[in-house]
Amino acid sequence: MVVTRFIAIFAGLKNPFNSNLSTMYNRLFLILLLVVVLSGCSNYSKIQKSTDANLKFNAAKNYFLEKKYTRSIQLLESLMGEFRGTPQAEELLYLLAKSYMATEDYMSASEYFDTYLRNFPRGKFAESSRYEIAYCYYKDSPDVRLDQTATENAIYSFEEYLEYYPLGYHAEDALTYLIEMENKLSYKAYLSAKLYYDIGLYGGNNYRSCIVTAENMLRDYPDSEYRQDALFLILLSKQKEAEMSVDEKKYDRYSELIDECYRYSNEYPDGKYSKEANRVLENARKTIKKLTPQE
Repeated sequence: MVVTRFIAIFAGLKNPFNSNLSTMYNRLFLILLLVVVLSGCSNYSKIQKSTDANLKFNAAKNYFLEKKYTRSIQLLESLMGEFRGTPQAEELLYLLAKSYMATEDYMSASEYFDTYLRNFPRGKFAESSRYEIAYCYYKDSPDVRLDQTATENAIYSFEEYLEYYPLGYHAEDALTYLIEMENKLSYKAYLSAKLYYDIGLYGGNNYRSCIVTAENMLRDYPDSEYRQDALFLILLSKQKEAEMSVDEKKYDRYSELIDECYRYSNEYPDGKYSKEANRVLENARKTIKKLTPQE
């Protein structure tokens, strides 16, 4: 009623004071907005205090549609005990998880999606919930230099979703995100190997640690987009080892280096490091020739 009266006053205003018209309109608009907000808060307060569970549930769904997720969450959580074991419980859990997801509280969202799956493993939202758990971990995946537990959980969960639903509605997206997360872990491994290479001989032979780390990366993530970089890093590390090796090991070390050059060029004949790899190969061949006993 109050809102209607203000609208009527606002609509019936004339224009007797040109200099003050804009100010009047602005003030009336703010008053009207305040009335609407207070009215909305009052309604929400009444719903919270209501003992009508269905009224609260329908209001929570409306708040979700209106993107008022905090209100939706509060109402839904207040109904969990009351709706446990009822037909509404399935939708309530799923809607609560989606509400948390919309607020970017991915940890809480994943927990409620997981609760949904434990209670309704074959429910109508089961496929979506299994995918959303993985997506929550994906969204929580941090910078590559930080702890990657969330990334590992995302990979496991996307794999699990694809195992359950290989032709599911989210299968294409799940595979895309899975590859992205695996590339992230492979990049972290590559950075670790590169760090060993950059440290060099400080505190020991870090070139050998670089080779081991890079080889593990290639084994764990054979399709990584950083595969070429890792192969070339191994090549450079073996070059360093060959150059600094003692005389009795030089021949074997340079032979290994030549094999590594061929390994790189066979996989990437026109790779971005081809020019440098060919230069290393040529120098290694010359060195081997000098080390080979002349008959």
